[in-house]
Amino acid sequence: MMETWDAVVIGAGPAGLMAAEELGRAGYRVLVAEAKPSVARKLLMAGKSGLNLTKDEPFDQLITRYGEAADWLAPMIRVFDAQAVQDWAQGLGSELFTGSTGRVFPTVMKASPLLRAWLARFDGFGAQIRTRWRWGGWEGTGLVFETPDGPKRIEARAVVLALGGASWARLGSDGGWVPLLDGKAVEIAPFKPANAGLLVDWSDHMAPQFGQPLKGIALHAGPSSSRGEAVISKRGLEGGGVYSVCAAVREGETLQMDLLPDLDTAEIARRLSRPRGKASVSNHLRKVLKLGDARAAVLQEFGRPLPQGTQALAGLIKALPVKHAGLRPMDEAISTAGGVRRDAMDDGLMLKQIPGTFCAGEMLDWEAPTGGYLLTACLATGRWAGRAAADYLASAATR
Repeated sequence: MMETWDAVVIGAGPAGLMAAEELGRAGYRVLVAEAKPSVARKLLMAGKSGLNLTKDEPFDQLITRYGEAADWLAPMIRVFDAQAVQDWAQGLGSELFTGSTGRVFPTVMKASPLLRAWLARFDGFGAQIRTRWRWGGWEGTGLVFETPDGPKRIEARAVVLALGGASWARLGSDGGWVPLLDGKAVEIAPFKPANAGLLVDWSDHMAPQFGQPLKGIALHAGPSSSRGEAVISKRGLEGGGVYSVCAAVREGETLQMDLLPDLDTAEIARRLSRPRGKASVSNHLRKVLKLGDARAAVLQEFGRPLPQGTQALAGLIKALPVKHAGLRPMDEAISTAGGVRRDAMDDGLMLKQIPGTFCAGEMLDWEAPTGGYLLTACLATGRWAGRAAADYLASAATR
């Protein structure tokens, strides 16, 4: 039997849930269809190490984190900025704190209490969530799903797609929707890894450093730079500092590491000029520069043979070329670039080729670094699409 709903939201991550909430708040009957056995799996996974809700920055600073997509995302994030995200979470009963870097977290750190409160609020709006419902496209004017009870067909006057990008497929973001929209002539930018670690083929001497953080460094790649940490892993380099320059590295910019960003080249050269006596070069570096084991190991790994002159060695320490084999595979990336192009949608995120169908979240063609920016934009675009869909339904009712 075919069911009829005012609106169907496909994908129950943060963007989809936000869109469904807005539609429910507007008084519409909403069905949320999720392919996985439970909702918001990527949100819950991210929250295992502390749910970073947003970055407590003023809008003018916050919006710059979205690069080339900043202009078209600006209206959506302006009305649901960092402060609005905090107000929303507090409205769900979450106590928050802001770390020294401006990142905002629930006091309990986990995502599960926030998610439980959010889902409980859905009951008041009459929205219904069905899991293990995998969308298979259209059949005539209806949406078709594979479900535990067999194929189902749904008619809806409005649809919001919040299907995620193409990373972490086991959590639901597998990009499987691309052929469905491509078949409707929707313009889609190819997916690329974002916020991904670097692959490095380490020499054997690096093994003792696996798991060690590289603190007090800076990374530079083309126009991008970062003072965040990196972690030496068996497969390469991970961490927020690496993720911040990931897009530039992906596009072919050379990556350099400044091992002592608080000292200029002249000061490093002056310290290196101190008498070495019988100390080895490695011990001399540790003594006069206090590099520590991890930074000293990386210098040897990427800089050997080290230059003899103090000026040249100081220059190398300030701009150490990072020899890598590219980014980790897309499915291992935290997020992706690419997706539904801005030109494929109107100002309400409705697909021009499929009237009444809206898109939100990571399936849109934007990217941002970690630090709360990803979740902020997912919530903001979900809210925007949900409100636009509600306006579409209201307008259709008057025609």
